[in-house]
Amino acid sequence: MAQRPTTGRTRATRDSAGYWKANIRTIIGCLVVWAIVSFGFGILLRPILSGIGVGGTDLGFWFAQQGSILVFLILIFFYAWRMNRLDRQYGVEED
Repeated sequence: MAQRPTTGRTRATRDSAGYWKANIRTIIGCLVVWAIVSFGFGILLRPILSGIGVGGTDLGFWFAQQGSILVFLILIFFYAWRMNRLDRQYGVEED
């Protein structure tokens, strides 16, 4: 039997699957960092971090009030940078 030639659709489907896999991996990584910083450092590890002073308060309180917000803003910029890079890599960038 003769093999059917591969079509562009098969390649596009494979590239699409790789793109979404990389996208989901990026989202999960960002969510893990966000959860560790906001829930872990701000709530669970606050008693351990209370001995470290930052700006007149303890580090656990700082993470709960400001540190998690700053990390969240950094994650937004990281996600935008990473998605632009993935878009270029998989050929789906915007003009």
